[in-house]
Amino acid sequence: MKTAKDYTLYELLAVNISKMFRDDDVGFTGLVTGDQTAVMASMVPLAAMSLAQHTHAPNMTVLLAGMLHNPDLSKLTTVPNSEFEPTSVDVDSEAMMLGFPAPWCVNRGDITVGFSSGAQIDAYGNMNSVCIGDHDHPKVRLVGAIFQTEHLALFGREIITMKLEKRKFVEKVDFVSAVGYPGGREGRAKLGLSGAGPEYVVTDKCIFNFHEVTGRMQLYSIHPGYTPEDIRNETGFAIENLYDAKETPAPTEEELYLLRNIIDPKGLLLPRSI
Repeated sequence: MKTAKDYTLYELLAVNISKMFRDDDVGFTGLVTGDQTAVMASMVPLAAMSLAQHTHAPNMTVLLAGMLHNPDLSKLTTVPNSEFEPTSVDVDSEAMMLGFPAPWCVNRGDITVGFSSGAQIDAYGNMNSVCIGDHDHPKVRLVGAIFQTEHLALFGREIITMKLEKRKFVEKVDFVSAVGYPGGREGRAKLGLSGAGPEYVVTDKCIFNFHEVTGRMQLYSIHPGYTPEDIRNETGFAIENLYDAKETPAPTEEELYLLRNIIDPKGLLLPRSI
């Protein structure tokens, strides 16, 4: 397959995330508010899951906001700003459920892959969406944990999407709203966490994964156009394998065709001006 030469950051992310899915996956993402955050945490994951369905994972199930079963993204005329907006019920889907999780049991691990984002993430994948600073006297009070805690504790595995910034990628989060890998796989087992926890952290400059023994975040790939120094300058903790990571693969022409013409023909999910 020929590698595409003209693609956007969001298309690069969607293509590479799509390869993280299996044919039997049940994928869950909510509708996140905020311009770039919404694109990174909701729109890119939706496009990625749909691309997987159109390529190597036709039997994958997509749950949007826990109530829309396998939405037809190509028919979107607008993207709802939140899960509770009236237009969210107008999204064309195979089915709309009145309550989540309907036939899927979260505690049993039926949701095999989910997506999260937050204000902070630390070297061990712990996340914070509660406050910046001291909990009782915070500098900033955030949206709260919502469903993030269950995502990282009970889902089969988690893909985290965030903009890479030193203020977000910190050695230790100010508040743990969702548990990553303190002590690696063994540490999660000691805490009684049934889900596999975060698998990848996808950013605008690189992709991270985690060392199974130490639990620390490590560099998986660097996006074209960026250097190890770019990653180091925007990360608030040491990365041991900084110079060993591969380059993030570019999309193929076929993958771009599917994204632009079949999945997202109106460019609502993946803005093409970037």
